[in-house]
Amino acid sequence: MRDLVVAGGGPVGLAVALNAARAGLDVSVREPRDGPIDKACGEGLMPGAVAELEGLGVRPDGHPLAGIRYLDGSGAGRSVEAAFRFGPGRGVRRTTLHAALTAPLRAAGVPVDPSPVKSIRDVGDHLLVDGEATRYLIAADGLHSPVRRLLGLEVRARDRRRFGLRCHVAQAPWTPFVEVHWSPHAEAYVTPVADDLVGLAVLTDAGVGFDDVLREFPVLRERLTGERTRVLGAGPLRQRARRRVAGRVLLVGDAAGYVDALTGEGIALGLAQARAAVGCVVADDPERYEAQARRLSRRHELLTHALLRATAHQSVRRRLVPLAARAPWVFSAAVNQLARPIVVPA
Repeated sequence: MRDLVVAGGGPVGLAVALNAARAGLDVSVREPRDGPIDKACGEGLMPGAVAELEGLGVRPDGHPLAGIRYLDGSGAGRSVEAAFRFGPGRGVRRTTLHAALTAPLRAAGVPVDPSPVKSIRDVGDHLLVDGEATRYLIAADGLHSPVRRLLGLEVRARDRRRFGLRCHVAQAPWTPFVEVHWSPHAEAYVTPVADDLVGLAVLTDAGVGFDDVLREFPVLRERLTGERTRVLGAGPLRQRARRRVAGRVLLVGDAAGYVDALTGEGIALGLAQARAAVGCVVADDPERYEAQARRLSRRHELLTHALLRATAHQSVRRRLVPLAARAPWVFSAAVNQLARPIVVPA
């Protein structure tokens, strides 16, 4: 009997499998997509995510990130920035991150099965996953997790439906900061990911096209002089789960629920959840993960919900950058609360 099956071979799923292999577990990954897997995301790793990867011996190529800068997208010239206090972040292409996690997993001999999880049967002291006996299943299969739906853990989100769109622009970065440009309806994120490439992502409501969003950022459009790649999309971003543990199945990363990409902590949180979930499997104590996951995500969810609620009003969005510029110490404290390394609770 296998110890663990991991559903999903994105960065968080691969981190689960790598943690499990290093803990001496017999683990396999179920992932039908060919790698390296790309996805529409901001591609900025906060210092906490960099620390989690370092703990796994994974150091992906990319571009150092000094902090976060908010800018008024109207062209008024107002901005505020906060430097990271816990070491640099890193701008890393999603495909580069996937490849960096895949290499040590292959070296550890972890098999990857190119078939999705279709059935899960709990038989008491183990599971049958498509007929294969395993002690545990950890689902890291993304925003629209098939495992979450299969187990009836999906909760319909009634919040504002937001979507992410991303491309790359072939030009040298003009700043070591992640820039977040604010308009009355959307945000645009510029992340250096190489010496000759920047990632450009936007967060907006349903039905709004990429170029339509960029028209709200005249100064940013003038800066973007290089050739653009095709645009990828993801969403709706808000996803909810009834709980993160169902018997011998544990949900991690976006599969465990997701608020919004606004604060950029998704990968760091998912990597910490991966470490916590594997610890609970090793201890044969899956229920402990429910409380751990709730505590791990509390800070992120509180700050993200608060910012989302506030910026749902156009009047607040117009005043956000000027207000933050008047109290840069408050902005810096909030950024570094999200950026600091994540401690997995006992």
